[in-house]
Amino acid sequence: MLSVGGFLLYVLLSSFVPAVMNQPLFGRLTLGLTLGLGQFAVMGVTAWCYVRHMRTRVDPLARGLRSRLYETESRRGRSAAPPQGAGQPLQHGTRGFRTW
Repeated sequence: MLSVGGFLLYVLLSSFVPAVMNQPLFGRLTLGLTLGLGQFAVMGVTAWCYVRHMRTRVDPLARGLRSRLYETESRRGRSAAPPQGAGQPLQHGTRGFRTW
């Protein structure tokens, strides 16, 4: 939310108050240029937080669901023979979703 808000603020300031964005800070460095470069830092922090969240919260859930799926498929394969013409039984890894 911080990244989207910062980007929206930057666009609105650039559009409606260009005099503020053109204020010099040091030499040829302006407030607008500083805020624009600061967005790279904000996006980097946002990406880092997203990756950390996925690794700690979502990936363990996905691994658990995948293992439950494999257990269920292996139980089905052992308990009942596939019907005639159904083809080969499912192998591990053929239906699973890969994570990065």
